[in-house]
Amino acid sequence: MRNRLIFLGSALGVIIALVSAYVFGQQPSALPPEYNPAANPYAHGIYSEGIVESVQSQGENINIYPEVTGPITRVLVAEGQAVRKGQPLVTIDDSIQRPTTEQQKAQVDVTVAQIAAGKATLKSAADTYSKQERSYELDPKSVSKDVLDTDRNAVKIAQTNLVVFERQSVEQAKTYAASAALLAKYTIKAPADGVVLSIQSAPGSYVSTQGAYDSYTQGFDPLIVMGTQPATLEVRTYVDEILIPRLQNAKAMKGEMFIRGTNIHVPLTFTRVQPFVSPKIELSDERQELVDVRVLPIVFQFQRPKNVNVYPGQLVDVYVSAK
Repeated sequence: MRNRLIFLGSALGVIIALVSAYVFGQQPSALPPEYNPAANPYAHGIYSEGIVESVQSQGENINIYPEVTGPITRVLVAEGQAVRKGQPLVTIDDSIQRPTTEQQKAQVDVTVAQIAAGKATLKSAADTYSKQERSYELDPKSVSKDVLDTDRNAVKIAQTNLVVFERQSVEQAKTYAASAALLAKYTIKAPADGVVLSIQSAPGSYVSTQGAYDSYTQGFDPLIVMGTQPATLEVRTYVDEILIPRLQNAKAMKGEMFIRGTNIHVPLTFTRVQPFVSPKIELSDERQELVDVRVLPIVFQFQRPKNVNVYPGQLVDVYVSAK
């Protein structure tokens, strides 16, 4: 009986092993890819990486740096908001500069009042001297020579005082204008019509002329980055220097952009070539990165697709037509 149980157990173990080997030996069929890799649409196309930007006639985005330092008191706009040229965006604490400007304004007002008083004094002195002089001409005995000289000197003193007040007014007006211009810099305004892409600081954060400190990158970034209206965007693509001879001329150059994570590809319209080959550090934004690859920036424009989100700063795959 005991031997039979041993043989039955052994047989059962063999059966389990065979079944397990069959089950675990099955190879599951691969799932279809979520999206197809970017395929070259041209017979002779050059692949390059690109970054989406807002449309600018020159340069990239509009980077706004403060011209004064201090903590932010108010943020008057939101990211993604359309703004007009001259619209206030951010205010910086002006508690030190504002009293100085107000004091200089008060000095200007005092000097203006002194000029008015000086003009009245001069007119009074001139009228008195004119009367005394007229009386002296009619009857020299009616007015003493001493009184006439005193009235003449009073006119000269009034004239001198008025000149001093007027010069003080000019200098104080210049000082006040400079102080008022500096005070105005504590309110950062939009330099052009556009859209606020990013705001790097919140109320209470300290900013300087270097920008705003980013706790993630541990470096200074522009306080505000602005772009143009989002209906049309551009993509700046970087072509490896060894492929530059294969590029077509500007009139024949075409491009196609592939949005990563989708099967969507967008035709591009050539805009311009930035004729300066530079180290390839733009896409990684590593300013201290040492690279031995140099690239030529080429800028294309495209219409924002309606069925997918595309934002400035997004990396895309680009194929550029070649010879």
